[in-house]
Amino acid sequence: MKRGMSPINLTVLTLGFAFLYLPIFILIVFSFNESKLVNVWAGFSTKWYGEMAANDALIDAALVTLEVGLVSSTLATILGTMAAVLLTRFGRFRGRTLFAGMVLAPLVMPEVIIGLALLLMFLSLGLSRGTLTVVIAHATFAMAYVTVIVQSRLMSMDRAIEEAAQDLGCPPFRTFLNITLPIIAPAVIAGWLCAFTLSLDDLVIASFTTGPGATTLPMKIYSQVRLGVTPEINAISTLMIGVVTAGVIAASLINRRSHRRQGRADAPPRPA
Repeated sequence: MKRGMSPINLTVLTLGFAFLYLPIFILIVFSFNESKLVNVWAGFSTKWYGEMAANDALIDAALVTLEVGLVSSTLATILGTMAAVLLTRFGRFRGRTLFAGMVLAPLVMPEVIIGLALLLMFLSLGLSRGTLTVVIAHATFAMAYVTVIVQSRLMSMDRAIEEAAQDLGCPPFRTFLNITLPIIAPAVIAGWLCAFTLSLDDLVIASFTTGPGATTLPMKIYSQVRLGVTPEINAISTLMIGVVTAGVIAASLINRRSHRRQGRADAPPRPA
């Protein structure tokens, strides 16, 4: 007989969600505050969103952040998916352990070390620091997370489906595009979202690899917070939360639709 959630579990769950989401809720509420003081409620107002729209430096930083996030997460998803396929579908090859260690190293390596190493690499290659270097840096450390997510899905996938397609004459690359990729699509989308979120959130690595004209939003917010939090920061943060939330909802709907289609395809035919 199933039991309901115990009061202790319910209390712990409530406290956990409150710890995670209450600060975000407070930030959103105070972005509509009339007062300039971020901790004193003086009435509802949307004027700080107008002030934020007139702040060219803040808007430019947000656009740079979105551009870097979209490009770096897409690049990290492509490279991470390729690395996951290589680790799960090509068996034991020479250098596999070294390759896996190099791909997954950013998961356990401090961001300061990653940022410093990338900075030294860019300087040795003579690359001018800017948007391109930030994209490369974010794709480098986000690729590891995509690899782990996609690799776990590939390991749990039934390889008999791929083998059956190849037995029927389907080339390996076409098998991947037509069979494997649609099955692992939810994991690929989850990896892209993870990489995009990591790029939006990053401060340390971007501070090492950025240059003039490529200031990201976390760097801009950090520089302003040291002088005091302003309602404009609450407003731009609320918009970024909305963008991430919309992306998560869209990915959930896509995944749900994909699971429904897969379930219909796997369902046995009805008797005539």
